Amino acid sequence: MKPDIQPATPCLRPLLVAALLTALLSFRALGAEQPPAHEHASPSTNTPPSSTKQSQPDVRDHSVHAAQSLAEFYETPKDWPKPVKNVLYPFVLFDQLEYRLNDGQDTMRWDLTGWYGGDYNKFWFKSEGEQETSGRAAGEIENQFLYSRLITPFWDAQVGVRYDASWGPDSNPSRTFAVIGLEGFAPYRFEVEPALFISEDGDVSAKFTASADLFLTQRLILQPRVDTELAVQEVSRFGVGEGFNNVELGLRLRYEFRHEFAPYIGVHWRRLLGETASFARNAGEDVSTFGVVFGVRLWF
Repeated sequence: MKPDIQPATPCLRPLLVAALLTALLSFRALGAEQPPAHEHASPSTNTPPSSTKQSQPDVRDHSVHAAQSLAEFYETPKDWPKPVKNVLYPFVLFDQLEYRLNDGQDTMRWDLTGWYGGDYNKFWFKSEGEQETSGRAAGEIENQFLYSRLITPFWDAQVGVRYDASWGPDSNPSRTFAVIGLEGFAPYRFEVEPALFISEDGDVSAKFTASADLFLTQRLILQPRVDTELAVQEVSRFGVGEGFNNVELGLRLRYEFRHEFAPYIGVHWRRLLGETASFARNAGEDVSTFGVVFGVRLWF
């Protein structure tokens, strides 16, 4: 059986290099400082050649020189530029910019995310909403303005404000919230966004969004997504009931001609729940909606 010889680990390689370099310089110094044969004879006739003392090289000096050479080898050159720090840069993503062919009213839908900042601190802007393309021409929008701080790798804590508005033939209500949320990657690379909202009237609600990019090829990507909302109190003038309000499932298949430009097709299903569904029925609205979507995903 051959002995099991383990290769040197990366952390021992600098020590081995230093040892080999020290030994090489020491041997070269010994050869260079060895006196010639004719110098072994004593200049004095009273002292026998055997008693002549020869000077020996100092190996420690060569060890010091070898260590200094090794340190200079690993030292960063002085003419290198300093690392760049505190770089601020912008980013804008239209995750959804689509037309929905619903079994009821067709709608235009958008979901926009953007931020400006560095690695640890960012200012975020989020906007999502939809507009009916026929019939009542009603719509709604939700905007968030957030400060974000990196707390662990791949996770940001966010605080800020949210402003909601809706419009239609009957009324145009609006309200404002304080926002506390998180955004990051869960196991299996699901991007999740849980958030808690407290309205100007003290109403408490929450929202959860999760999505993932499944690479079928390097350019063909399937994205499942789930959204749900719940409320602690009933807010009838906004058609919001106590408990879970809705659940929405989507599946979109996009093709990335470039990372910044990816048209897609897909399907979505939305269902109102509990008291929120009752408010919708009383207003003559659909409780469940299914549709086919056509859109484009953009970022820059």
